[in-house]
Amino acid sequence: MDIRKKQREVVVALENVKGRDIVVFNVAKLSPFFERVVIASGDSSRQVKALADHVEDRLRALGERVHGVEGHAGGEWVLVDLGDIVVHVMHPTVRSHYNLEELWGGKPVKIAAPRKAARGKARPRRARR
Repeated sequence: MDIRKKQREVVVALENVKGRDIVVFNVAKLSPFFERVVIASGDSSRQVKALADHVEDRLRALGERVHGVEGHAGGEWVLVDLGDIVVHVMHPTVRSHYNLEELWGGKPVKIAAPRKAARGKARPRRARR
């Protein structure tokens, strides 16, 4: 799957479970191991786990490999390794403490909304007799 489509699917998965403050960083020039870092927040340990689970389930359903998941037991910070994308789902206090945005630096990647299929003009309905 194309990296842009894959990152879009990750963001959609996070948005579906009400992930907050989602950012995507292009780190291809900073790391030889992965191309994108996605960071999102969840309001509770339960939501952090649910966000990570949903990313994992959605990408597997699309045929993508999940290389590993770390931190699921604690629930304050869960890392989902998708190979070329690493997803960090964190409780807001943990996120502010570690400040990964500063570590990875640079400008966040702009995520385009998924394109909707073009719709033809609707045909007028015939009156029933």
